Amino acid sequence: MQSEIYCALDTSDIGQAENLAGQLSGQVDGLKIGMEYFYAHGANGYRKLANAQMPIFLDLKLHDIPNTVAQAVHALAQLEPRLLNVHGGGGAAMMRAAADAAAQASDSGLAPPTMLAVTVLTSLAEGDLHAMGIKGTPREQVLRLAALARANGMQGVVCSAHEIEALRTEMGDDFKLIVPGIRLAGSDAHDQKRVMTPEQAQSAGADILVIGRAITEADNMAAAAQAIKAGLAAQDGD
Repeated sequence: MQSEIYCALDTSDIGQAENLAGQLSGQVDGLKIGMEYFYAHGANGYRKLANAQMPIFLDLKLHDIPNTVAQAVHALAQLEPRLLNVHGGGGAAMMRAAADAAAQASDSGLAPPTMLAVTVLTSLAEGDLHAMGIKGTPREQVLRLAALARANGMQGVVCSAHEIEALRTEMGDDFKLIVPGIRLAGSDAHDQKRVMTPEQAQSAGADILVIGRAITEADNMAAAAQAIKAGLAAQDGD
């Protein structure tokens, strides 16, 4: 199975984001919009990028009491993002409230978002977890949160590529695995600690690869995206 590519538009500049979205239309499978852009421009800014007619992963990592998160999901579902996420660390009741709120979108004739739980951020390593009082390895924590997420209505998780194989074994093929922290061979990991190349992540079983700088900082973004896709297609055909 060839992994999809969602390009991360990690900017708060609305003009730059619109330009990126326009250039990437038809070149990638979707866009990822994060906190920096959405907090700066809100729903109107989101709609400007939605004009590119590509699926959108609205990466806001909601984390609050169950009722507050449910109300946030209800409001965000009006925008019809393809993917929306909450923090798995918010607990069972919060994730269930979010899943129920998303499902209610269909009552209004909207396409409900696929709900995801963030497990362990790709910027965190084992020592970081221990400093927060979380015992064990990132892999163990990811598996714990993924099981809790699935039991409470989440349809997939955001995880690092290093946990894909274990999650596939435990969660099966229908559970969506969205993977940031993707870096091209030989490139800088920046602030990420648990990274893999696109081909490695696809081989492990990722559904969606979230890729930012490798595309958005390229001299020719379309060519960069096409090259990554070609590499994935070649591997998928082996």
